[in-house]
Amino acid sequence: MRTADSRSVGAPPPDASALGAWHKAAWCLVALLGASAVALGAYAAHGMAAWADQAAVATVNTAVRYQMWHTLALSGALVWQQCAPQMRLCPVIALWLCGTAAFSGSLYALAFTELAVGLITPLGGLLLITGWLALGVAALRAKAD
Repeated sequence: MRTADSRSVGAPPPDASALGAWHKAAWCLVALLGASAVALGAYAAHGMAAWADQAAVATVNTAVRYQMWHTLALSGALVWQQCAPQMRLCPVIALWLCGTAAFSGSLYALAFTELAVGLITPLGGLLLITGWLALGVAALRAKAD
């Protein structure tokens, strides 16, 4: 017999220690995302105008905005997963990490190098959207305490 969170009745919850190494790595990535968002935002506001046009500065600001919002969302998901260990948040976190790297990273590449990034930006956006939808599914399936 299965419960609402798809475990067998009487089965132990996911081992928090099994998620420990994964959490450390995810928290390190979140810290790097947050720090780099602040640094790149400061550079766009104070140093980039000396060599770049307004369109490039606006592109960096868009990338920073999406990166910071998803860094905050990742922090919330990691806290939720640490408080109530559940594997269904792992895809959410992975989608947001990959989506942020693809979306914001491709915008940084465009702004700093004028490299044509093709479909990377919309693919990153799709990953971010999918992560939000996966969060909704995780919330609906979360065990009520």
